Amino acid sequence: MIPRPPWALVLALVLALPAPARAADAVLAATLDNGLRVLLLEDHRSPIVSFQVWYRVGSRNEARGATGIAHFLEHLMFKGTPRHGPRQYARLVEQNGGQDNAFTTQDVTSYFVNVAADRLDLVLDLEADRMRNLLLDPREIDAERQVVIEERRTRTEDDPDGFLGEEVGALAFKAHPYGSPIIGWMEDLRRLTPEEIRAFYDTYYVPNNAIVVAVGDFQAPGLLEKIKRHFGTIARGADPPPVRTVEPAQNGERRVTVRKQAELPIVYVAYHVPSQRSEDAPALEVLSTILSGGRASRLYRKLVYEGQAALEAGGDYSYFSLDPNLFWFWATAMPGRDPATLEQALLAEMERLRTEPVSDEELARAKNQIEAAFVFQQDSIHRRASLLARFELIGGWALGERFVDRIRAVTAADLQRVAQTWFPDHGRNVGVLLPKP
Repeated sequence: MIPRPPWALVLALVLALPAPARAADAVLAATLDNGLRVLLLEDHRSPIVSFQVWYRVGSRNEARGATGIAHFLEHLMFKGTPRHGPRQYARLVEQNGGQDNAFTTQDVTSYFVNVAADRLDLVLDLEADRMRNLLLDPREIDAERQVVIEERRTRTEDDPDGFLGEEVGALAFKAHPYGSPIIGWMEDLRRLTPEEIRAFYDTYYVPNNAIVVAVGDFQAPGLLEKIKRHFGTIARGADPPPVRTVEPAQNGERRVTVRKQAELPIVYVAYHVPSQRSEDAPALEVLSTILSGGRASRLYRKLVYEGQAALEAGGDYSYFSLDPNLFWFWATAMPGRDPATLEQALLAEMERLRTEPVSDEELARAKNQIEAAFVFQQDSIHRRASLLARFELIGGWALGERFVDRIRAVTAADLQRVAQTWFPDHGRNVGVLLPKP
């Protein structure tokens, strides 16, 4: 499956950080001889385990003309190996009381199973088997192609929000593959061949391009030995080709207007911003919360509650993006309201961030929102495992221990400086969706 757009998920992922109170040595980290990275964290509060395999491949790794192949392959990972036939993976997990799923983003493809601790050996066997032994039967590929095409229709072409978001993303990126939709363009989905999918699988589904993460009720040294037995015999592959594309600087406002069968107009605005490698990343995360973090946020208060210009409004920043990405915010107009007026209201909030310091109360509230949600989500072993993987992807799992401190260090002056730096008028990308008559 494809999750909601990455910008809709980042805050939830950030807030699921492993608790800073956990000692650094609580995580058992190892790299097998074949390059597989393993992160294990014991959590004995309940007799369950979240076992996850993350591959360092997403839509950013696709070539023009082959968009959507990473997500397509995610579907095919459930279509069987010589040892476990089509659809047997999910059936076996379900028969043993587990829950499994997967998702593809711009940067990664992740597979996970939450299961009773005494059934973990089954999951190890299944995941190691499909890492290199997929059947990729042409008949299964053609059948699943129709499933993916229908998913694109329902999630993008028949969904006004998804449709406009895709148009703005393609508008904002001229060179970088972030401009292609994760699910792929329809023309590519219809054309992709079994040979291309096999080549993609052989390139990226190798142990040296994967991270295994487990959190739950186990003894970490013993589980590491089991992982070595199941995965350690898989041959190391060639290192996948790096993505070297750098998006050129934007030299003027870009704009797209589309007409679509929809109930109400929608306005999207996006600016190019740096990834977590920048020292400005924590301030951008706080700005995103101030703008769109709940009913106390500026966009909700000004556009929905007070101005009654929008039915809903939101935004997000992709903190975990591997490459520089977009800072988004959007609004859906109230019936009878002009989208041009709504656009000006959105831009006025951005201008306010550039010209007026955020109040101490707003700054404290945004930080408290992030920290409070962080504390409340510590009970999820699934979230804890996911965040270990995400921080490992951007430079090392231990980076998670610094996140809250980085948020706490953000000042009002930082926010104003960052807004002035990254939200210039000539750098905005605007999308407007107008309902068809």
